[in-house]
Amino acid sequence: MTFRSSTTTARTSSEVRAVARTQTLLKGQDGIGTVRRTTLPGGLRVVTESLPSVRSATFGIWVQVGSRDETPTLGGATHYLEHLLFKGTAKRGALDISSAIDAVGGEMNAFTAKEYTCYYARVLDTDLPLAIDIVCDMLTGSLIEAADVDAERGVILEEIAMTEDDPGDCVHDLFSRTMFGDTPLGRPVLGTVDTVNALDRDRIARFYKKHYDPTHLVVAAAGNVDHATVVRQVRRAFEKAGALSRTDAVPVAPRQGHRELRTAGRVDLLNRKTEQAHVVLGMPGLSRTDERRWALGVLSTALGGGMSSRLFQEVREKRGLAYSVYAYTSGYADCGLFGVYAGCRPSQVHDVLKICRDELDQVAAEGLSDEEIGRAVGQLSGSTVLGLEDTGALMNRIGKSELCWGAQMSVDDMLARIAAVTPDDVRAVARDVLGQRPSLSVIGPLKSKQADRLDEAVA
Repeated sequence: MTFRSSTTTARTSSEVRAVARTQTLLKGQDGIGTVRRTTLPGGLRVVTESLPSVRSATFGIWVQVGSRDETPTLGGATHYLEHLLFKGTAKRGALDISSAIDAVGGEMNAFTAKEYTCYYARVLDTDLPLAIDIVCDMLTGSLIEAADVDAERGVILEEIAMTEDDPGDCVHDLFSRTMFGDTPLGRPVLGTVDTVNALDRDRIARFYKKHYDPTHLVVAAAGNVDHATVVRQVRRAFEKAGALSRTDAVPVAPRQGHRELRTAGRVDLLNRKTEQAHVVLGMPGLSRTDERRWALGVLSTALGGGMSSRLFQEVREKRGLAYSVYAYTSGYADCGLFGVYAGCRPSQVHDVLKICRDELDQVAAEGLSDEEIGRAVGQLSGSTVLGLEDTGALMNRIGKSELCWGAQMSVDDMLARIAAVTPDDVRAVARDVLGQRPSLSVIGPLKSKQADRLDEAVA
C-alpha cells in the first residue's frame, strides 16, 4: 500500500486553538489524485482527493453507525434518522435545504447500510462551499421535531412496502435473516412495520446524540477541491455548532464487530404470488479486512460476474432457465456472505438450484481454469477503474476507506492486488468458502411438493 505522510499545522486567524494534524496519505502525480487527511481537535477527520481536471465536487459525511448498532426495539432507527436530518435545522427548513441544492443544479442524498451511514451532495466546484455548509448544518443542527417524526413515519412505511413489493430485492434481506438469524446483521436496515411504528422522537433524538459525535464522523470531498479550503470551511461549520469543543477527543477506531451467529443448511421460504421464484443460495464469506478477499472477488466474478461467467452460461445461455443470475459477496467488519442469486419460473426453481449447487461444488473441489481466472482478473480490474470515473465514486472510496480501514489504497495498488491473485489463491478460497454447507432463501409461489424438495439444495 502506498502511504506517505507529512505533518503540518493549521491555526485560526483570530486566536490560537488546538492544532489540527494533516497528513498526505496518497501522493498523486502533479497533485492529481493526491489524498490528504486532517484530524481536527474534536476528533473529526477530513479527507480529500484532488482532481483539478473536473468541474464538479462531491462532499459527504460518513457516520460510523448502521443498522448493526440497533437493539431489537430500535430496529430502523438509523435509517429513520437519515430521513429526519433532511427535515430541517435552526438555520434551514426542509424546503430551504432541497431548494438550495436544486438552484445550483446539484444532487443531494443519503444512504444507510449495516455498518455506516452517508450523507452527500454533488455540485459544481464553485458551489462546494454551499454544499459543505448545508450538509454540515444537517449533521450538526438537526431539530428532529416530533411533528417531522410523525410525518416521516408514513414515508418510511411506504419505503418498507415498496421493498416488500420487489421480491428480487426482498430476497436478499431474507437471506441475511437466514444466515444471521435474529441478530443485528440479520435484521433489515429499514426496520419492520412494528419497530418503525414504535419509534418516537425522544428515542431517535437520543440515538442521534449518541452516535453523531465528531469522533464517529469522517468528512470526505473529491473533485476540483483544495484540501486546506475544505478543512477551513468544515471546521468553521462544526465550530459554529459547538461540535468541536472537546479538544482532547480522538477518532474512534475502525469497527471491529463481534462475530454474528451464522447458520448452515437452513432453508427459508416466503410463499408469495409472484411471477418468478427468487432464490439466494449461499454460505459464510469473508470479512472486509481478510486478505483473501481479493481472491474471493476474482472467484465471484468468474462464477457469476458477467455474461461469460459460469453461472450465466450454464443457467441462462445454455438452458434458458433464468434472465438474471449472478454471484456476489458482502464483507462486514468481522464476517461476510457469499451468495448466488437467480430469478426463474417457479416450475424451474429446482433445476436452477441444482445447476448452481453443482457448479459451486465442482469449483470447490477442482477450482477454476487459468483462462477463467485470467478473464475474471481483467474484468474485475476494468470494472474497478471504470467505477471510479466520477467524483461521487471517488468520495465514496476515500470516505469509506477512512471509516472502515483507517487507511487509503491507491487505484494502482488495488489493481496490483487483483493482478497478484494466482490460480492457487482462487482454488484455496474456493475450498474454504464454497466447501461449506450452504443455506437457501426463496420467495415465490411454490407448491407444497416443491417446497418439500428445497432441502435437497442444501443437503
